[in-house]
Amino acid sequence: QVQLVESGGGLVQPGGSLRLSCAASGTIFRLKTRGWYRQAPGKQRELVAVIIDGETFTYADSVKGRFTISRDIAKNSVYLQMNSLKPEDTAVYYCNMGNNAYGMDYWGKGTLVTVSS
Repeated sequence: QVQLVESGGGLVQPGGSLRLSCAASGTIFRLKTRGWYRQAPGKQRELVAVIIDGETFTYADSVKGRFTISRDIAKNSVYLQMNSLKPEDTAVYYCNMGNNAYGMDYWGKGTLVTVSS
């Protein structure tokens, strides 16, 4: 089993920045994807950014050029640097790691990001 714990959410003004962190513990072998999703009130959960096999980086169109995903293998962590935040970025952000080939799909409990003046 893998446990994921997110941190770094909070209240920020439009145009501001936040850095989310996700630390993994447990049996972390064979992970293929490490990413971030978000769910705004009344909306479905959506992909924000993901790293696949450590070399392919995919972003939602709405965050391209503003958000950057990165990982630290030694710390078993994945990060999301969010710049130029907009009110529409307000959501609960969830960390996800997994490997479909092995039935692995792990989620954190989420961290709330609120962008408001």
